[in-house]
Amino acid sequence: MSGAPHPASMGAIPSVARGTGVACLDAQRVLSGSQFSAAEAPRTSNFKLLGSLVLFILGVAAAEMMTTYLHPQAGMGLHGAILVGVMLYSALRLRGAAQKFLYTLALAPLIRLVNLSMPLAQFQLSYRYMVTGIPLLISAILAWRLTGFRRESMGLCMGRGWPVQILVALCGLGFGWLEYHILRPQPLAQSFSLDQLWMPALILLVFTGFLEELIFRGLMQTAAEPVLKRMGVVYISLLFAVLHTGYRSAVDVVFVFLVGLFFGLVVQRTRSLAGVTLAHGLTNITLFLIVPFV
Repeated sequence: MSGAPHPASMGAIPSVARGTGVACLDAQRVLSGSQFSAAEAPRTSNFKLLGSLVLFILGVAAAEMMTTYLHPQAGMGLHGAILVGVMLYSALRLRGAAQKFLYTLALAPLIRLVNLSMPLAQFQLSYRYMVTGIPLLISAILAWRLTGFRRESMGLCMGRGWPVQILVALCGLGFGWLEYHILRPQPLAQSFSLDQLWMPALILLVFTGFLEELIFRGLMQTAAEPVLKRMGVVYISLLFAVLHTGYRSAVDVVFVFLVGLFFGLVVQRTRSLAGVTLAHGLTNITLFLIVPFV
């Protein structure tokens, strides 16, 4: 496997003296014209940012559909254009929390660009996750340094509610079983034996469990919260689901959205990636290494 920030409120107009109400009110409007403009500026800026976020996720969805169903090279080109556009827009037009959010969102098209451009045919299926994961891990670390987020704010800590974290981790077994019956994928190992399973399981745990949770719940969701407030977790879960279009299953996209939403809410509550990292890893281990042999 966001409401927008409230615009700056406009100050109330001072009371007008009796007998000269109309004249004083007109003068007040003229003298405070700059205040109206200043108050409207954040409102306009917020609408533009929200519009940009809608266009971004629609663009990523279109690129994923193009890559999966039409022409991979064309989809790759659209992902590249989105990546360049996001970086330019965030560098030239945005500042503060909005800029950091757009920087982290740039990792979404980068994920697909790395997957499509790497020479993966020479590697075994399980090792492909590691080959694509290493450059993405480096990119995530660079994005982390660029945003300046504290380790604790990204969930890279013990957090709280360890009994809950363990229960969340165990949910991965059920999620993997359910997703297997949606996708019916081929196993990533030749046989159900320890020597065949331990390395693919470790790769899935690190490069899908930890890495994807670091990117989506650690970086993106942390950056989304100041900008999109409570809807940040929904927006990131939707983006997470869209990037699973390649499995050619609408049911799986919905399933991944719901799982991503669950993971996001857990991270919001516990302030830790520990439980969801294990759950995500166990989901894919169950999906690709256990249930196919059962």
